[in-house]
Amino acid sequence: MSASTETKNSLKGGEWLIKESSPFDTFIPSDYNEEQQMVKDMCASFLDTEVLPVIERIDKMEPGLMPSLMVKAGEQGLLGVSIPEEFGGLGKDFITSTLVNEGLGGGFSFSVAVAAHTGIGTLPILYFGTEAQKQKYIPKLTSGEWKGSYGLTEPNSGSDALGAKTTAKLSADGKYYLLNGQKCWITNGGFADVYTVFAKIDGDKFSAFIVERGYEGFTQGPEEHKMGIKGSSTVQLYFQDCKVPVENLLGEIGKGHIIAFNILNIGRLKLCAAAMGGAKRAATISIQYANTREQFKTAIANFGAIKNKLAQMAIKIWVCESALYRTAKWIDDKEMELIAAGKPFNEALLGAAEEYAIECAMLKVFGSEILDYVVDEGVQVHGGNGFSDEYIISKGYRDSRINRIYEGTNEINRLLTVDMVLKRTMKGRLDIMNAAMNVSKELMSIPDFGSSDDAPFAKEKKVIANFKKAILMTAGAAVQKLMMKVESEQEILMNIADMAIETFNAESALLRVMKMTDQHGETACQFELDITRTYIYDVADSINKAGKDAINAFADGDEQRMMLLGLKRFTKADSFNSKEAKRRIAARLISDNKYPL
Repeated sequence: MSASTETKNSLKGGEWLIKESSPFDTFIPSDYNEEQQMVKDMCASFLDTEVLPVIERIDKMEPGLMPSLMVKAGEQGLLGVSIPEEFGGLGKDFITSTLVNEGLGGGFSFSVAVAAHTGIGTLPILYFGTEAQKQKYIPKLTSGEWKGSYGLTEPNSGSDALGAKTTAKLSADGKYYLLNGQKCWITNGGFADVYTVFAKIDGDKFSAFIVERGYEGFTQGPEEHKMGIKGSSTVQLYFQDCKVPVENLLGEIGKGHIIAFNILNIGRLKLCAAAMGGAKRAATISIQYANTREQFKTAIANFGAIKNKLAQMAIKIWVCESALYRTAKWIDDKEMELIAAGKPFNEALLGAAEEYAIECAMLKVFGSEILDYVVDEGVQVHGGNGFSDEYIISKGYRDSRINRIYEGTNEINRLLTVDMVLKRTMKGRLDIMNAAMNVSKELMSIPDFGSSDDAPFAKEKKVIANFKKAILMTAGAAVQKLMMKVESEQEILMNIADMAIETFNAESALLRVMKMTDQHGETACQFELDITRTYIYDVADSINKAGKDAINAFADGDEQRMMLLGLKRFTKADSFNSKEAKRRIAARLISDNKYPL
């Protein structure tokens, strides 16, 4: 079926689990338009010419260097890609702004600074500020003249953001809010001009404030000495009767949680994009090292063990990219739909991001763990040299580790993934229970051993559909058995989240390669076919393991035996020579001397 004969039907957030997706409705990276590709190339050029040549100076925190680089980025429009033109931005779509995060993602500490500035440092004011607040702050944040930061975390409230102790009290003359408390791990805190700070008015109304550097009663601590991202400014903020003008209240009193949590949805997807951009560069560094490093009178790239590592890097990156831009386009489409329905731009994007908050949480987990994998294996490819500061892969290794912690730890995001699905099911937004009941009925029936479907990718589609059945069976039984106690069974919830993450990624990869082969033929897409089939083959076992761990934790007797049999049936993949597929993938990487896409 060609794209022209297929009717577009966007799925709601989480709905991919119970509905089949069409490859022709799926956005893939080869769908970038010319302008989007140009923006991506511009980001790569900025890193190569402005950032990477001075990366050691950045890590030594040379005074003024990072702020000056952000000004240069602002001059090229990179800080305002998604900012409306009326505030000095370029007003581009969500796909383009995601590409900027990917394109700048390989810039180590610079990537962290610019992501914090353009995300949590700017978006709260853009989306929740009054017209006067936006006119005052957004143009200067867009140009880079002012730098943005965000104060949410406190020494005793990390994942439990609403447990913050910082307070705000209206002054006697009614002109100021007096803030008292402290914030920690504040990115860009050492040089920012504008901070979005959260505090509880009268000790209980969680609210947000715009705080400027220089306000009376506002001070900062020294720079933290960190394991990685050493060039990123990270300080504590202190407030002692800090006088914040009443007009700098951001949003509504007591509604700070809406600002904090809605901004995080976008931030999680953008973190995935940045991590993937970093992973592509780290993979290229490792490929080039493998091609030049000789042992036993030959390049180490010729050894099967090294080929396997390089191929695994490419597989994870390509699959992540497939899931990322599939989701980014969903958000983009939903935003346009809400704007067409009369919503202002800020409500439209926040509403779109909330719709796909499940996918944003999954992407954050997957992207951060892929970067960790790539840099870890990159060090291994480098051998002893990878442990030396002289080789940049060691910096990538250290810098990567933070990504699994901020924007919500990966554990929190795994729990949120399942929690959001369950809550949407209870509210009627997702019809998960009927789908789970149908799978339960199928378990009791005789398996269909009828004639096989010879259509292209029929086998792979069936495998993906069965992965979904494995999730529905496991999650449905867990909820039925544990009822309200399921929320306290975090290990089981994380098992189910892992099943969902792997399945979403596998389906995204399959849809991408189906669309590519429809356009170019299978022969031209051998690299991508090998990646997709290897990934599906590999995750069948990991989905089985996660499902088995979950089932064994809450079921026993005949129920357990029946479900384990069903799980085995739903996670079965045909025999596949993954070694040869990975060798073909590695051959392409080695020949191109880089991650090629």
